[in-house]
Amino acid sequence: MAIIHHTTMVPTKLELLTSWLPSQPWYRGSGDEPVLSRTGGFRLDDPEGEVGIEFMVTTDESGDRPVSYHVPLSYRAAPLHGADQGLIGTSEHGVLGRRWIYDGTHDPVLVGQLLALLQGHAEPQSQSASHTPDPSVTVRFDGSALATGVVSTTVTSGPHDTRLTLDTTGSPSARRLAIRVIRVLEPGGAGPADAAGQVTAGWRSSAHGEPRAVFAALFDSGS
Repeated sequence: MAIIHHTTMVPTKLELLTSWLPSQPWYRGSGDEPVLSRTGGFRLDDPEGEVGIEFMVTTDESGDRPVSYHVPLSYRAAPLHGADQGLIGTSEHGVLGRRWIYDGTHDPVLVGQLLALLQGHAEPQSQSASHTPDPSVTVRFDGSALATGVVSTTVTSGPHDTRLTLDTTGSPSARRLAIRVIRVLEPGGAGPADAAGQVTAGWRSSAHGEPRAVFAALFDSGS
């Protein structure tokens, strides 16, 4: 399981996201610099123990009302070949040294573990404590969109979400699946009715207490 190091990062994750968020198509800011705080999230383990995987909620209070964003992040000890488009920045970790931090929708390890989570094969972990499952993160899977591995991923971002189109291996045959990663979190809602699976989690909100929403949904696009 992932070990959480309570140490420094220079620059911090929020400092990196302050520069990165305004360039994203789903950012709702009005032009002012974001005023960010970390308000929730969870982690997943990399089976190989090499890549850090975090699903962060960060809330921007620079506008007329707070907006909470879901940002999957991956942390690596070296650059990820071919993923320059997803690089958020680098940071000096007080224990691990330099880390390359990516928008995790561009990282095959994070995408593979998110698919495993959506199929009930990965256990969500606490965002801030080592070796601690997070039972507040819930998964619904109807069993129809089965896959055993991801061959390739196409990433497309729009005004509300990022869509991952996955070519997968599976049984009895390979399938094309899609994962919709919700970027702008709105309290409540049951999620898409046609989803084969979905992950629901909560975060902290000054206006809504501890709301919950669908963070990601899985769709079967056929064989």
